[in-house]
Amino acid sequence: MLTGLKNAFSIKELRGKIIFTIAMLVLYRLGAHIPVPGIPFQGITGLFSNTGTSVASGAMALLNLFSGGALAYVSVFSLGIMPYITSSIILQMLQAVVPSLHELAREGEVGQTKITQYSRYLTLALAILNSIGYLFLFKSFGISFNGADAPEIIFDIVIVGTLVAGAMLIMWMGELITQRGIGNGMSLIIFANIMAGLPQSIYSSVENGNSGILMTVIVCVVILIVIPLIVYIERGQRRIPVQYTRRMIGRKMYGGSSTYLPLKINMSGVIPPIFASSILAVPTLIAQFGNSDQSWVKWINSNLANTTSVWYIALYALMIVFFCFFYTEITFNPDETADNMKQYGGFIPGIRAGSATSNYLSYVMNRLNTVGAVYLLFVALI
Repeated sequence: MLTGLKNAFSIKELRGKIIFTIAMLVLYRLGAHIPVPGIPFQGITGLFSNTGTSVASGAMALLNLFSGGALAYVSVFSLGIMPYITSSIILQMLQAVVPSLHELAREGEVGQTKITQYSRYLTLALAILNSIGYLFLFKSFGISFNGADAPEIIFDIVIVGTLVAGAMLIMWMGELITQRGIGNGMSLIIFANIMAGLPQSIYSSVENGNSGILMTVIVCVVILIVIPLIVYIERGQRRIPVQYTRRMIGRKMYGGSSTYLPLKINMSGVIPPIFASSILAVPTLIAQFGNSDQSWVKWINSNLANTTSVWYIALYALMIVFFCFFYTEITFNPDETADNMKQYGGFIPGIRAGSATSNYLSYVMNRLNTVGAVYLLFVALI
């Protein structure tokens, strides 16, 4: 590992990309602590330190996690990366039901450029909606936005504009990391957000005495065991052999080669846990606007705001399994894959081209999805 890092920094171009990525992530973390105009620097940190509050253990804590703690300070990056991720997922799903988007996706780089542009517009719309919702949510918690003797509506517009600008800046930074840095920018920003809370979590656990230290050691051991398992499964593939027939095109002979179709065990990635967590956070957010004495609010706070309740775990598990199959069904089309193979003279040995190939691919994907869903469920519950 150390040798690999040394070799990476010895190459000038790769060293520049690594430094650029680190610099962008540092700038992002600095922005996560800059409060919006008119808000006290401490923000709403008290809401998250109060473990007895359902808000702290439910939706707000989840949103704060994905923002890297920026939400707790009501910073310019409070919206985090979620508007852009949500817009990307929505457009990816729409490609399966909107013919024009489906055709764009098949046009290669030109079509993907247009879809990326659409996702930016949708990100802007979602950021505006989210920032307005956050504004009302902050006010419902009794947060006062202080400033000069200007009307309150002026500060509301400034706050919403600042949050939207922060979300668009995060999107730009993520795309810059993808283009000029190392790896996928959005994934790295999510990783930085989650890892930002790790030191504080370790400190809080150790502060509880011997029991906290023991629990911290157990968690670290579990992490060291689970990470190699995740890497092993994520790199796992089912390689379906594909044979191409020889064809004469003009005066040249094409085909006659053998290759394989790689199908990942977990084709849905981290989308199912994110979707499941986001959907389960919605009832908790709605309950904040209800009367705490009402029965339905009490039930939500007891069962859905508490991530250790039986109802939450059961619904979380069912949603992960459902979205694992649902998302894979949208992103991988066996019929289209079989048609493309047939068009270029490819076939799976022992399987007839056309509908038989499509049925075989569906059969294989269902089996892979079953294993992938169990794997995702295991990791998520841990």
